[in-house]
Amino acid sequence: MLLRILKLKNNILFPIAILLLLVFASFRFVVPSWVAWNKNRIELSPPYKVSAEASELHQSLTIADLHADTLLWGRNILKRSKIGHIDLPRLIDGNVSLQVFSVVTKTPKALNLKRNDDKSDNITLLALAQGWSWKSLSSLSERALYQAHQLHDYADKSDGELILIKSAKNLEDFFALRKNNHNIVAGLLSLEGAHALEGKIENLNKLYQAGFRILGLTHFFDNDVGGSAHGLKKEGLTEFGRKVVKHAQAMHMLIDLSHASSKLIQDVLEISTQPVVVSHTGVKGTCDRSRNLTDDQILGVAKTGGLIGIGFWPTAICGHNAREIAQAAHYAKNIAGIEHIALGSDFDGAVSVPFDISGLSLLTEALLNEGFSQHEIRLFMGGNVVKLFLNAL
Repeated sequence: MLLRILKLKNNILFPIAILLLLVFASFRFVVPSWVAWNKNRIELSPPYKVSAEASELHQSLTIADLHADTLLWGRNILKRSKIGHIDLPRLIDGNVSLQVFSVVTKTPKALNLKRNDDKSDNITLLALAQGWSWKSLSSLSERALYQAHQLHDYADKSDGELILIKSAKNLEDFFALRKNNHNIVAGLLSLEGAHALEGKIENLNKLYQAGFRILGLTHFFDNDVGGSAHGLKKEGLTEFGRKVVKHAQAMHMLIDLSHASSKLIQDVLEISTQPVVVSHTGVKGTCDRSRNLTDDQILGVAKTGGLIGIGFWPTAICGHNAREIAQAAHYAKNIAGIEHIALGSDFDGAVSVPFDISGLSLLTEALLNEGFSQHEIRLFMGGNVVKLFLNAL
């Protein structure tokens, strides 16, 4: 009788175990890829074709992009993928010298551009599905450190094709190598939202040690540093926020005002002693959306010696192709001067973009059609970023 009962239980438990295993495998391997594919679309798939003039110019450029959220999605960036916007092979195809990899630690559910609180979090499930460290499930600073470790690991396994930058000397050495080998890319870490500090200034030191050199103050909700353009109160710098800005700039970390409320932007510009960046944004002059910069804000960033990174997604440029990106860049250039604009794609930022990173030559061609000189294109596509990093890091 006992053997019969055990056999019956096994008959019942076996299919249940198989079902649970399939559910786990789907959650662990299928769901993250599906989410990444669904959230990060492109309007035009490769291969990309441009004129001979644009192609020749593009291959001669030093290209740097100020913002991509690629580390969030758990893809091996050393391998070419049909998912998302960036990986190392496509960076090389696009002739990119320097890519800033931003780290996202928390986003609210029902995310929107107008009003979000900090009571919910989408990243926990994503972290579980991708198998992040257990510490990262309950700590935002650990999430930042985990993603930083991932980028370090990719660099270690890249056979020298991906080189992490932590100082101006690192960047100088990288470009010395790149003179003889264009199949290498530099990466730099940026934090998207100072809520990852968890209210502790010592966590900023830990993130600096892990390689972070750009500090975004806010993301989609207000935090204990200051107000977000998408938060509830949209206030300015807190007292803790002032300490964070001063401490970061004393360590030569660049402050990033992307997603910042108008009051926060104003407060930081008033106390900043170093250049600031807005790594990925649009401008109200061509696309009047809530987080896009006004003319006064563009001028304020330029006066610090900083950069405005022109984004590629629809609510940044009010469009879906390279022409609208070039038009936004043209407007910002006329306000701030060519020395203060840069690429700020927001690749892999849960947005739809006109092309992936391998298709940047389409933008080079659009800039030529928009009337940019070759000198201006060289500055916008990367020269300005390289100059700022060499002076500021």
